[in-house]
Amino acid sequence: MRFVAYRDENGAEALGRLDGTRVHRLLGLDRIDRAAGDPAAVPVAEDGAELDGLALLPVARPGKVFCVGLNYRAHVDETGRDLPEYPVLFPKFASNLIGHGEPILLPPESSQVDYEAELAVVIGRAGRRIPRGEALEHVLGYTIANDVTMRDFQYRTHQWMQGKAWDGSTPLGPVLVTADELDPGKLDLSLRLNGREMQSASTDRLIFDVPTLIEVTSQFTLLEPGDVILTGTPGGVGFRRDPQVFLADGDVVEVTIGGIGTLRNTVRAEA
Repeated sequence: MRFVAYRDENGAEALGRLDGTRVHRLLGLDRIDRAAGDPAAVPVAEDGAELDGLALLPVARPGKVFCVGLNYRAHVDETGRDLPEYPVLFPKFASNLIGHGEPILLPPESSQVDYEAELAVVIGRAGRRIPRGEALEHVLGYTIANDVTMRDFQYRTHQWMQGKAWDGSTPLGPVLVTADELDPGKLDLSLRLNGREMQSASTDRLIFDVPTLIEVTSQFTLLEPGDVILTGTPGGVGFRRDPQVFLADGDVVEVTIGGIGTLRNTVRAEA
C-alpha cells in the first residue's frame, strides 16, 4: 500500500491511501504518528481526490528523527575518514521536515547549503532493544528524504546537529510504501540537481543496513510508530566536489528511489 499526507480543501491535515492517481482519505486518521496505529486497517472514504492537486505534507509526524552519517563507502572515501565500526548517529526534529513540493529555504546565515539523497524508514510498531532478526517487523514502510545540510554550520564543531537541524529544511515524501512491498537492501537511489545527476547508488552498499540501524537505535531509546530513521547518503555531495556545488535560489532538487518514486523540491532564498 501507499499513503500520502496532505492538506484538504479546508487546510486541515489528512492522510490518504493512494490508489493509482487517486487519494482516498483515511477516516479518523490525519497523520502517521505514535498514536496512529496501523493505517492499513483504517477505513477510507469512497470518493477520492487526484494526487496532483494536493498540497503534500511530510508522510510522518515523528516523535524522534534519527539520521545516520557515513553509511556508504563512497561517501566515507570522499570525506577522507576511516570506515566507521559503529553507526554515526545524529538527530533531527519534526520541525525540520517539509513535504514534497515545498520550497527548501536558503537561510541568510548559511552560504553552503548542500543536498543528500537518503532512504527513510518509518517505524510502525513500538520496540526497545529490538533484536536484529526482528527489526523489520517494526517497520511500517519506506519513503524518501533529502538531508539538506548547512555545511558551514555543520563543521563549526565536532557535533553536526547545528548544520542538520534547521527548521523547514528536510524534505520527506512524497509517499510512504508499506514494508511488505519493498526490500530495503535492494533499492536504487539517485539525486538530480537541475536535471544533472549528482548522486547514484544502491542500498545494498549500506555499511549498516536497516535491521542493524533499528537494533542499534532501539538499544538506547524506545522506537515508536511514526519515528523516522534516515539511513545515510552516498557519495557525490556538493561539499566534496571540485569545484564545490551548493544549492542556489531557483534550483530544482529531485531524489528518486526505485519502488517509491521521486521527491521534488525547488530551492528558494529565505526572505
